[in-house]
Amino acid sequence: MFQNLVDKMSQAFSKFRNKGKLTESDVKAGMREIKLALLEADVNFKVVKAFVARVSERAVGNEVLESLLPAQQIVKIVNEELIELMGGTNQKVNFAPKPPTVILMCGLQGSGKTTHSAKLARYFRKQGRNPLLVACDIYRPAAIKQLQVVGEQVGVPVFERGTADPVETSELAVKHAVKYGHDVVILDTAGRLHVDEALMDELRRIKSAVQPTEILLVVDAMTGQDAVNVAESFNNLLDITGVILTKMDGDTRGGAALSVKYITGKPIKFIGTGEKLDCLEPFHPDRMASRILGMGDVLTLIERAEQQIDEKKAAEMERKLREQSFTLSDFLDQLATIKDMGSMESLMSMMPGIKPSQLNNAQVDEKSLVRTEAIILSMTPYERDHPDVLNSSRKRRIAAGSGTKVEDVNRLLKQYDQTKALMKQFSGKKGKRGKFRFPF
Repeated sequence: MFQNLVDKMSQAFSKFRNKGKLTESDVKAGMREIKLALLEADVNFKVVKAFVARVSERAVGNEVLESLLPAQQIVKIVNEELIELMGGTNQKVNFAPKPPTVILMCGLQGSGKTTHSAKLARYFRKQGRNPLLVACDIYRPAAIKQLQVVGEQVGVPVFERGTADPVETSELAVKHAVKYGHDVVILDTAGRLHVDEALMDELRRIKSAVQPTEILLVVDAMTGQDAVNVAESFNNLLDITGVILTKMDGDTRGGAALSVKYITGKPIKFIGTGEKLDCLEPFHPDRMASRILGMGDVLTLIERAEQQIDEKKAAEMERKLREQSFTLSDFLDQLATIKDMGSMESLMSMMPGIKPSQLNNAQVDEKSLVRTEAIILSMTPYERDHPDVLNSSRKRRIAAGSGTKVEDVNRLLKQYDQTKALMKQFSGKKGKRGKFRFPF
């Protein structure tokens, strides 16, 4: 995500960093680079023009030109303007004063509407709410079945009436929700290959019938400028309340994320970051701006970790580290947690100072975690708890069972020993009562 834009922005800022003092001509040259970077990222031309004008106006002020660190001042201005361009702050879902809250999901066919309806249901369920999915797409083959499958996967019931009128189905679904205590109703409506009058008329009738609290447009970020055009069309006809950008983990240039809010005036509320049903994140303009400027996104990284780490397991792990009883089985559990947080590339991309081009050069080996997991699973429970018993013949058996080499087994055991040694060093300092305490 934003790979080319991040690199181009970095190149533009390098022109400022090489200058002790900046002149207006220096600022113009740098702004030209930023303008080209945004246009190459498929950002709407009107958006680019307005953005560059605002940044230029602030950048030629005395605060920057007379600053001892002008490059940092310009980065600060660009960061603030990017945040403002994408909406300023995180816009949360509005809930109805009296349940249920009805959310109408709309969008073109293939944008990921059905999948993201389930992702949104899972998101609300994790918050302690009781959502209901409603199948209003009676035209696409197997659309209802798909919603039932993903609904079952996230543990959310699906209300469906086959090929009955979607408007009537949505009305009955709301009544069903009231009767059975569902506080959020998510309507998965039909999509089309393009915006047409029949689609819009049906959506308008559903809107009129159930008066949704939120109308969320699902847009494929990979379509670039087309995504902005679709958002503008739907907003003009339906007055949407927000946008969900999907496929933000793909090879997208980022133009949609930077253009949608400016063109429609409606905020991006969520982004889809992967194919799995847990890959949905609230959209934070400040964090996205930080990623674009190559400053990472530590807050999202922390939130992902908090979602995957169980407090009881964390306390148990701390105890084992203190007592130096950390086993290969525990090592395996930690690997599973890391895998659940996302790909190594996506996690590293959130670290400050790491550019997308550096990730490409590093060639992150995603399969190394799989190999490590296979090696540990090829051990007996006793071997995992007592790795000292692993002699040459046992290692050969484990390597054969995991499809790896003995060298790979030895490398894993070495990493395990280094981890234990590090933990021993940390826990070696004692408190007043003789208890172990960590130095952090």
